[in-house]
Amino acid sequence: MIQQLGQVMIYVDNQDAAKSFWTEKVGFTVRSEENNGQFRMIEIAPTSDAETSFVLQNKQLVAQMEPNLNLGTPSLMFFTDDVESLYEEFKAKEITVGDLVEIPSGKVFNFADDENNYFAVMEKK
Repeated sequence: MIQQLGQVMIYVDNQDAAKSFWTEKVGFTVRSEENNGQFRMIEIAPTSDAETSFVLQNKQLVAQMEPNLNLGTPSLMFFTDDVESLYEEFKAKEITVGDLVEIPSGKVFNFADDENNYFAVMEKK
């Protein structure tokens, strides 16, 4: 029986730049960083006690190891309790953001990382 979602793999072209984006601009923390000389994984999460984390992996290396693996960026929806403040914070940090819009379930906006992968944030109270 599956109990929860543990990790989401995000395949990136530049792990150092992705790590900087997620930690310095978005505010995630690094949970762990492993490097065996050939393969490097960086585990990040919104908070140190978050149930789900993200693993930044080298897209080219993974493609060599597993040619049939889908390396596309997953469509992720993050939740916040103050979407308007987060929207303004992201704009101030020069993160590419879409419009802040109202949908039936609340306010939402999308944002892009430095590799132009888009994610969304919705207010959830």
